[in-house]
Parts: sequence; C-alpha cells; structure tokens
Amino acid sequence: MKALLSLSHVSLKLGGVQALSDISLSIEPGEQVALIGSNGSGKSCLLRMLHGLHEPSDGQMHGAACGQAMLFQRPHMLRTSSLNNVALGLWLDRSRSLSWKVAKQLAHDALSRVGLSGVTTQHAVTLSGGQQQRLALARAWSREPELLFLDEPTASLDPPAKREIEALVHQWIKPEDAPKIRTLVFASHNLGQVKRWASRVIYLEQGRILADLPTPDFFNADCLKQHSLQAFLFLQGETP
Repeated sequence: MKALLSLSHVSLKLGGVQALSDISLSIEPGEQVALIGSNGSGKSCLLRMLHGLHEPSDGQMHGAACGQAMLFQRPHMLRTSSLNNVALGLWLDRSRSLSWKVAKQLAHDALSRVGLSGVTTQHAVTLSGGQQQRLALARAWSREPELLFLDEPTASLDPPAKREIEALVHQWIKPEDAPKIRTLVFASHNLGQVKRWASRVIYLEQGRILADLPTPDFFNADCLKQHSLQAFLFLQGETP
C-alpha cells in the first residue's frame, strides 16, 4: 500500500532556528501515529510540515493525494455563528462548488455529529473551550478528510471536555461504517491518550526522531530502553 506521506532526510529552519533535523519517516493509510516529546522538541513543527504549512529547508517530502484537515490546541473561531464557522469553509472551497444551501446543510450535519446542534446560531467566540474544540472538529470532519492532524487537542480542556473530545476522535478513527481508510497523526503530552489512540509512537528530542515504535513496544520498558535510552528516560520522567 502506498504511503500517504513520506519524508526523506528532511530538515526545517524557522527564523534561523533549526527546528527539525534529518527527519525520515512514512505514514501509512490507517495508522494512528502519536508524536511525543518535551516542549520545543519539534512535534508541532513536524505536524505543520506534514500538513503543508511549512516547507522543508532540506530533504524531500512526498504525499499521496488525499483530503487532509488539522486541529490546533487553541482553534481560531470566526466572529460569526457556529453554523457559519463550518459552512463558510465548505462554500468557499471552489473545488467542491457547493451552493450556500448545501454548505449549510452539511454544516448542520457536522455540528449535530459533535453534539452542537443546539448552538448553531450562537456566536462561536462565546462558546466554552470544549465547545470550541468540538466546533473545530466539526469544521474538519465536514470536509471528510482521510488524514487528520491534531496538535494537543485536549491540553487546555477540563476533564469532562477532554473525555468528550477523546470519544469523538475515537469514533472518527474507528467508525461503525467507514467508506474510506482514516489516518491520524497527533501530538500529545497525555501518555494515557497516546495509549488509547495510537498504533505507533514517535519520540522527538531537539528536532530529531530518537524512537519510532509500535505502541506496545514503546511502552515496554525493556524494549524501549534497548531502542532509545533518551526516550526511555523521558518516559520514566513522565510516568508517575
């Protein structure tokens, strides 16, 4: 099966700072890939580059054509209704050529899917943090992506809101009937979340990949220690 994305010896400089160095990896269809590491390790930069928001400074990046969407830790809300926050993106996408009526119906469906059918007319910036994150999910899912990027999607939320977002993402990863294979790449400091979502874990440190393992192997202390002492020490420090 052809990789959705592949990077070969890719590096990234941002404002003279070496953000990523010599990154080589491939993302296969149907994987759930977690990016972990301390603050400043390069997780967000790698996500943004995979999504096409940063151009590599060196190396090669190839991607198979597929629908993509990205969800940020603090999503930007348009200063309009919740419904318009979803519908406008669909309507303005000229590749889809949707009428405003159809875009609004698709937006209604997406908001209902994330439990926000009761706030369609409410101004998006007045929603709670958890509601805004669900709205951001609705915006992403309305575009029917095959590949979804999440950057610390629950880091700023309270426990009930975190559980809501986790449940929604889990439904997206493994729906009851999915016509397309869905792939997830996400950054998280929540190791419990990593265990629940990920099939594969990549550990970054100072912009380099120091471990890339299936989730059971990554959380097997003996296996991880043999593969990467730095990742092992990080995990020991993060685990109570």
